[in-house]
Amino acid sequence: MSTDSRHIQLMDTTLRDGEQTQGVSFTPVEKVSIAKALLQSLRVDRIEVASARVSEGEKEAVTSINEWAQQEGFAGRVEVLGFVDHTRSVDWIVETGGSVINLLIKGSEKHCRVQLGKTLEQHTVDILQTVHYALEQGLKVNVYLEDWSNGYHDAPDYVYGLMNNLQLSGISHFMLPDTLGVLSPDEVLSSLGDMCQRYPQLQFDFHPHNDYGLATANVMAAVRAGINSIHCTVNCLGERAGNASLAEVSVVLRDKMNMQLSIDESHIVRISAMVENFSGKRLGANAPIVGADVFTQTAGIHADGDHKGGLYKTKLGPERFSRTRSYALGKMSGKASLKKNLEMLELDLSEENQKRVLARIVSLGDSKQTITTDDLPFIIADVLESKNYQHIKLLNCSITSGLNLESTASLRVRVKGQMHIESGSGNGGFDAFVDAINKVMTLHNYTLPSLVDYEVRIPKGGHTNALTECVITWDCAGELRKTRAVHANQVFSGVLAALKIINMQLHELS
Repeated sequence: MSTDSRHIQLMDTTLRDGEQTQGVSFTPVEKVSIAKALLQSLRVDRIEVASARVSEGEKEAVTSINEWAQQEGFAGRVEVLGFVDHTRSVDWIVETGGSVINLLIKGSEKHCRVQLGKTLEQHTVDILQTVHYALEQGLKVNVYLEDWSNGYHDAPDYVYGLMNNLQLSGISHFMLPDTLGVLSPDEVLSSLGDMCQRYPQLQFDFHPHNDYGLATANVMAAVRAGINSIHCTVNCLGERAGNASLAEVSVVLRDKMNMQLSIDESHIVRISAMVENFSGKRLGANAPIVGADVFTQTAGIHADGDHKGGLYKTKLGPERFSRTRSYALGKMSGKASLKKNLEMLELDLSEENQKRVLARIVSLGDSKQTITTDDLPFIIADVLESKNYQHIKLLNCSITSGLNLESTASLRVRVKGQMHIESGSGNGGFDAFVDAINKVMTLHNYTLPSLVDYEVRIPKGGHTNALTECVITWDCAGELRKTRAVHANQVFSGVLAALKIINMQLHELS
């Protein structure tokens, strides 16, 4: 079927199907916040927010969402899952101020026979009873054909019979779920194409799951088959491997199929972060669109290509999602990567200093996987202040600390060409190092000056693996002097800062 541009509805079910993720339970306040963001900021077409009759907390959340939706003009776009129970689900939804019920019915003969112990005809009678009651109460009715993908494969005549029985009953959307995520794109295309051709007057939705990692590809096949409404969740939340990703689906439909959508892409990342925080389910750094690393170039050759002509940029640019491209700093960095980061910081370094900074970045990259732009000012300051004196050189150092135990340090250093091995102890790792290095330096008629101030910090917004900058103020015979050093380990940043003052003073004495 032609994929000429047409409008595709996105129905987000993060608050209903997404909440079936293991360990996820949104509070009423969180549900309301997510619902508002989805409809008002992201502008999805519809949201499914709960299952009827679950709990009083759920009822409170749905009532709040419906009150807000009616006030803001989103009435009719908030949906609730209901069950074939005649009045109970319908009454629950009506009491919350709702206007749409998504009725869960059996879409496979096996589910109908084994779970319900009923025939198609008996199940149809029950469904129509609930549908008619819901319509009488003023609700719009959609139906989920639960396990439709297996039902269509195993007993298609049951599916056709169910559709024939319900097609004139006033149901708005027939929602076809791949409940267990078993379909391939070819199977989606053929089965949904058949449904659309058999019932051209009906509105079908496709509800994919991602068990084979095919959810987004299956969405593309569904749209090719003629489906105009797709279900998805933020961050792929959902049972087992989750549902189709809202971010992936929206971008793929726009970029690869030329479809029209209502959503505002600039809010995708913000809402993804909100759901990540509320759900406690962390995103992979490489998750398409919303992952932390997906707009980061690591290889120096890529940064060079972008610098010279945008050679590694695509239509999938970070600006679409209110993000920025970054160029990772580490052992794979090149001069272009450094230049890109310097441009972002509005810093200008000479070619010689760029070489020195880049050498330091590559060296640090061996002990820390990625160095961020926020780390860069620390590294630059450290490198530009370094005089590269080599009167003392630390060859090896081991520092151990324990709770309620004295810290120890063992080191191997070369001082003015002489090798020394020494150990020390103290109240903390740095104190133990000072004890050991003073034992060595006493042999050279030198003692570390008194420490006046010791400051450790990481870049703003840094994490536990951030580079650490240590600035030490020393009392050098009444003159206050500062040394600075940077390392991934905060104790060793102090060690390197201490070695700098030794080198500076030995140089002055030589």
